[in-house]
Amino acid sequence: MPDRIPERWVLASASPRRQRLIQLLGHPVEVLRVSIDETPEPDEDPGSCAARLALAKAVAGARLAPDALILAADTVVDLDGRILGKPENVQEARAMLQALRGRPHAVHTAVALYLPRRDEHLLEVATTRVWMRPYTEEEIEAYLATGDPLDKAGAYAIQYPEFRPAQGVEGCYAAVVGLPLCHLARALRRWGWSPPEDLPARCQSILEQSCFVYPEILAGGGYGRHPGDLGAP
Repeated sequence: MPDRIPERWVLASASPRRQRLIQLLGHPVEVLRVSIDETPEPDEDPGSCAARLALAKAVAGARLAPDALILAADTVVDLDGRILGKPENVQEARAMLQALRGRPHAVHTAVALYLPRRDEHLLEVATTRVWMRPYTEEEIEAYLATGDPLDKAGAYAIQYPEFRPAQGVEGCYAAVVGLPLCHLARALRRWGWSPPEDLPARCQSILEQSCFVYPEILAGGGYGRHPGDLGAP
């Protein structure tokens, strides 16, 4: 069903990380900034929240580009069932980083595909387990001073070169960065588009991380690995 997907693709996201990763698909993608209310609903499950917000972003993008395939994503940090969104200020960011320190948590990143002309959508949710290292108060303050935590779910970027807050992952590393490419690729495949065969290699190269879960993800199944040093086999 290749005719299901128009040639024009639009990423409804202002995230430079998502913009960088989506280029690895090898198809031209336009970028549009959208704004939605990202407030979780009362008692909303974190994974469901990510899926709802990703689809809401896609629908918002469709209003700006009704002739395109709209792609969107949303990331939610889940600490024992509590949703940690983007902090509103430095104090909230500090509290999040302190709460996450030395503990595991889950990161749910949903990707949404939306075809406005058919009013059809696909959703994928990647859930990755992240183990944070026992960073110090001094490291937290130095990271806060960079301003980086203020636009990140959970107040951190796993790939930030100086802070490097995580010591291990179980699942898709790219999902924690903001865009699980293999989940996106398998969704696109359901609509008749074939991803590049070397997509996993491209992803590992740009993120400088080894990946052992992509065969299971691309096959449509689950995935898992024991926590260990990031990038280690």
